[in-house]
Amino acid sequence: MKTISQRAIPFMQLRGGSSKGVYFHKADLPQNEALRDEVLKWVMGAYGDPRQIDGLGGADPLTSKIAIVGASERPGCDLDYLFVQAIVGEDRLDDTPNCGNILAGVGAFGFEAGLLKQTGDSAAVSVYMENSGNQCRLSFPLEDGMPIYDGEARIDGVYGNAAPVMCSYQDLAGSATGKLFPTGNKADMFDAVTVTCIDNGMPVVCLRAEDFGIKGDEPVEVLNGNDELKERLEAIRLQAGRAMGLGEVAEKSVPKMCLISAPFSGGSFSTRTFIPKHCHKAIGVLGAVSAATAALFEKSAIYDLASVPEGKTKLMQIEHPSGSFDVGLTLSENEEIEILEAGLLRTARLISKGEVFVPHRIWPEASK
Repeated sequence: MKTISQRAIPFMQLRGGSSKGVYFHKADLPQNEALRDEVLKWVMGAYGDPRQIDGLGGADPLTSKIAIVGASERPGCDLDYLFVQAIVGEDRLDDTPNCGNILAGVGAFGFEAGLLKQTGDSAAVSVYMENSGNQCRLSFPLEDGMPIYDGEARIDGVYGNAAPVMCSYQDLAGSATGKLFPTGNKADMFDAVTVTCIDNGMPVVCLRAEDFGIKGDEPVEVLNGNDELKERLEAIRLQAGRAMGLGEVAEKSVPKMCLISAPFSGGSFSTRTFIPKHCHKAIGVLGAVSAATAALFEKSAIYDLASVPEGKTKLMQIEHPSGSFDVGLTLSENEEIEILEAGLLRTARLISKGEVFVPHRIWPEASK
C-alpha cells in the first residue's frame, strides 16, 4: 500500500512475557543505523511526547519496545534479535540492554514472518541476542508448522492463560560489562549505601529496601510518587554505572535499580525494580536472573534477605508488584558458584500485523 506522503513498513505487534513490542523483519528497516533510529522514533511516537500519541508506543516503558529480527548466519543460531527501548517522554532510543520478555515473542515472529520452518508439535529456536552477544533457546508448541498461542501456562502480570514459551539462557555472565561482578567486588558502597553491582544477563544494582526507609512491598504508584527516593536511586545509579564500566549512564536505561527485601509471600525475596527511573509493574526477565544470582553470594548486599534453596539446581520465586516470577538456575559442580543455565517460563501472543507509516521526508523511497 502506498500513500502520497508516507512510506509503509510491515510490522507485527506481539506481547512477549509481561511486555508488548513492535516487531520488524530486519530487511524491512533502513540499513543505516542513524536513519533506522529516526524511522523507529516515528513508528513509536517517541519524539519527546510522553503520550506517544503519534505512534504505536504505549506511553509506558513496558509497552514502548521494539524487536528487530533477522535470519542468523551464525553457527548454531536460527535468528538474530536486536532489542531497542523507546524512552517514554524523551527524544531517544536505547539499544544497550536486552529484554527477555520481548525475546519470548521472537520465535513466534520468526514463524509468522516466514523466517523459520519447522515440523512436529514443538519448536526449538536458538536466538542470538545482538545487544549482549548471548544466546537463548526458545521452546514452544506448534500446530501445522505455526505457533500455538492458546494454552494453560500463566504468568503474573498478564491476564489469562497462554501456551508456554520456555526460555533457556546460557553464558549470561557479563552480558553488557564483560564480568559477572563488573566492579570486581561482591559489594560496593555509594552514598553510604551498600549495593551489589551484577551482570548476569542484565546490568543491575541490587540494594536493600530498608536502606531507603521503605518496607519493599509498597505499590508502584507510591514509589513513583516518592521523588526523594527516585533522586537517591538515580544519584547512586550514575556512580554505579561508571564503576561498572558502562560510562555515563544518564541517557541509558541500564543499570536497572532493584530494591530488595525479605519475601512477603513465601518466595525467595521481594523486589521493586526501577527501569531506570520509574518503578516496574513487575520485573524484567534478565533483571530477575541477575538479582537471583546476586542472592547466591554470601558477600553480596542482599544475601541475608533471601531464601535460597539447597542443591545445584535452584528454583527461585522472585516476588514483584504484580505477583511472582520463577527463575531456575543450574549451577556447575565446582565449589565456586558458576551459573551454567537460567531457565524461565514466559508466554507470548501475536496481537496485530500490518503496515505502519512514516513520512517520506523521514525515509525517502530511494534511501535504505
